[in-house]
Amino acid sequence: MTTKRCSWASADSPLLVEYHDREWGVPVHDDRKHFEVLVLSGAQAGLSWSLVLKKREGYRRAFDKFDPEKVAHYSERQIQKLISDPEIIRNRMKIEAAVRNARAFLKIQEEFRSFDSYCWRFVEGRPKLNRWKSTRQIPATSHESDTFSKDLKHRGFSFVGPTVVYAYMQAVGMVNDHLVDCFRYREIRQH
Repeated sequence: MTTKRCSWASADSPLLVEYHDREWGVPVHDDRKHFEVLVLSGAQAGLSWSLVLKKREGYRRAFDKFDPEKVAHYSERQIQKLISDPEIIRNRMKIEAAVRNARAFLKIQEEFRSFDSYCWRFVEGRPKLNRWKSTRQIPATSHESDTFSKDLKHRGFSFVGPTVVYAYMQAVGMVNDHLVDCFRYREIRQH
């Protein structure tokens, strides 16, 4: 019997299948992981997630294993170096946003003690459990992602529009958007 997965995790992409089966939708409560997903979600804007996953190791190296403390202090010279790094998406605006977002991320940690406690407030501290039967039903944004996005922008973040934020929320498990017939739906629900 074949394992039933969400249709976007196509069998011809082992990287997507592994990401779907192990990470996507699993509730995250680690600030460094939150920062990683924020950076990668912003980098993905307008591109495919599989491209971002292929470059994730390059990002881990280039962005000091997603240490927001280090990224917040990147100089113009370091940004210039990143723009010429073929192992990441070489978009100046996205790279500068990652550095700016690292600074804003640290301010949130200061104010809320952790980014984790800040972001989970937008879903009242627990994953929003959806019951989608087909991929077409899954929205690109939600009331929560609109509110979260506005708050992030107000705090100085960029590349955090409602669609990017919704994808982030799906990735870090704030929303369970696995289809109800996907084997991960129940597994994650029990987390």
